[in-house]
Amino acid sequence: MTKFTRRNFIATGGAAFLSTTLSHHSAAIPSNASLYAGNGDAPEVTGAKLGFIPVTSACPLIVAKAKGFFAKHGMPNVEVLKQPSWAVMRDKLMLGSGNEGLDGAHLLFPMVHLMATGEISYGRKVPMYILARLNLNGQGVSVTNAYQDLKLGLDSSSLKSVFAKKSLGGENVRCAIPYRRVTGDFFMRWWLAYGGIDPDKDVSLIVVPPPQMVANMRGGSMDAFCVVDPWHHRLIKQGIGYSTVTSGELWNNHPEKALGVRAEWVDKYPKAAKALLAAVLEAQMWCDRPENKAELFQILSQRQWIGVPNEFLRDRLLGKFDYGNGRVVENSPHAIKFWRENASYPYKSHDLWFFIEDMRWGNRPKDFNPQPIIDAVNREDLWREAAKLIGQEKAIPASTSRGVEKFFNGLEFDPQNPQAYLNAPKIQ
Repeated sequence: MTKFTRRNFIATGGAAFLSTTLSHHSAAIPSNASLYAGNGDAPEVTGAKLGFIPVTSACPLIVAKAKGFFAKHGMPNVEVLKQPSWAVMRDKLMLGSGNEGLDGAHLLFPMVHLMATGEISYGRKVPMYILARLNLNGQGVSVTNAYQDLKLGLDSSSLKSVFAKKSLGGENVRCAIPYRRVTGDFFMRWWLAYGGIDPDKDVSLIVVPPPQMVANMRGGSMDAFCVVDPWHHRLIKQGIGYSTVTSGELWNNHPEKALGVRAEWVDKYPKAAKALLAAVLEAQMWCDRPENKAELFQILSQRQWIGVPNEFLRDRLLGKFDYGNGRVVENSPHAIKFWRENASYPYKSHDLWFFIEDMRWGNRPKDFNPQPIIDAVNREDLWREAAKLIGQEKAIPASTSRGVEKFFNGLEFDPQNPQAYLNAPKIQ
């Protein structure tokens, strides 16, 4: 660990905390003609195949297509294709578009690293790049209405004896996550562990695709799930369960999804990659503007995108959280963010956090040095180029680190001293 705790990470940009907050309103954005005309910077190809899962964190890719931002940047033939699960997304990224797969996708950001190392791609290393974060916040934990009387919130401790009794009676306690070794997995573990529940011994963590979680809870096959909206709101509206906590309450402004693209495609078409990224950045700015929200809901409700009614999308995207247990929070600071508060920039310190968290739960050796993988996968340099292209130089952070991160359970992650976080206890 001493190999990278200070020297290696500081060399990548240090850990100075960026205190300035960016406005979600962008400056005037040049037209496509002025961006590319006469400078030889036009994209080498006009299309790419991008995948997405129908959850609200996919908004930037959906909007980039629906509102014509890809076309504006010379890539009218970009396809944004709905996928049924993260496992299918992974498999199609392994194939690439030349083999009826995908060039890039809306991804749980640790998946990009885990594909690059071959850990979730059947041992095959698939070179991947993170080009942008797609959002901050947006997840949460919900439970079945069978636990309504427990009035669960941040503290899950009242479930400990209930789960123990179920297990003694031969029942399997199941808590669903969207994928293993990603933010949703870790957040569910945090919430359980804070109440003294060991997520590796006291419950079964099962993987369920986000669009199937509500149906599975309705069928009684699981006790809790961690996922992105709109599925929490849908669960509540259908009277099946309630939300205990939003992920922003666990870690305010935590990194969520990423735009992950096959390195082969980016390296072969660097100008197209820059144009693609610029279009997504513009879409992120568009998504965060209050005056665009009504149109955003209308777009997302269409069948080819998320395909659920406006009432399941609207409130939480506006920062109104109805937890389904009598608690309602208006104008929550933990609402999903796409551009404001540096939501789009892919901080390397967040990639480092993932590797350290992965070590804490025993998924890799504690002497593993993640810095080479972080530097190979995280292409924040391309993000900077795209930001300059669309006149957003002021949005470029001063450092590749967001500094010390603070969590609900009292723990802190200091990118300059990750060993301290690695040594922190997992179970309350």
